[in-house]
Amino acid sequence: MAKYGGKFKVMLVREYQEGKLGYNPLAEKYGMKSIAQLKRWVKVYENFGAEGLMRKKHKETYSVQFKHDVLSFMMRTGSSETETALHFGLTNPPLIASWKKAFHEGGVEGLNKLKGRPPMSDKEKNKKSTEPKEMTYEQKLERENELLRLEVAYLKKLRAFQMDPEGYLEKHKQRYHSNSKKPSN
Repeated sequence: MAKYGGKFKVMLVREYQEGKLGYNPLAEKYGMKSIAQLKRWVKVYENFGAEGLMRKKHKETYSVQFKHDVLSFMMRTGSSETETALHFGLTNPPLIASWKKAFHEGGVEGLNKLKGRPPMSDKEKNKKSTEPKEMTYEQKLERENELLRLEVAYLKKLRAFQMDPEGYLEKHKQRYHSNSKKPSN
């Protein structure tokens, strides 16, 4: 489904309201596949003005109770998704269709599901950080070998520093300055 910007929506609604073109000719003029979207925009504009057609910077989250109330109202009154959305002040009627689908698939629990990846619980975080994976014998030897290499390198630098502290510092000061003067992009 194509996504349209708020200015485009307002322009089409105002052109419709001028009365020169109906839903079908207007949708054809702008290459829209369905007039249903255009009808929704007109209703939203009539109820909420141009602001209702603009994209929100942050997405609102609705409680399970609110979603359930919306669906109950729709079932009880026989209202369409658009009518129900307008009744509850929602500017995005297709959102109700997704709630309805979630409710039919999982009941009230289905309305509680959040989009996207679920957050990691503290228990899972701690488990990952405190319990290292069981290493094979070969991996343990490689790890030990790497630690011994680091220790030898450290001891060599320590010995060089103890033998000539000023020379060692001068040598490494030059290396530090030459690394820090690299051109930045």
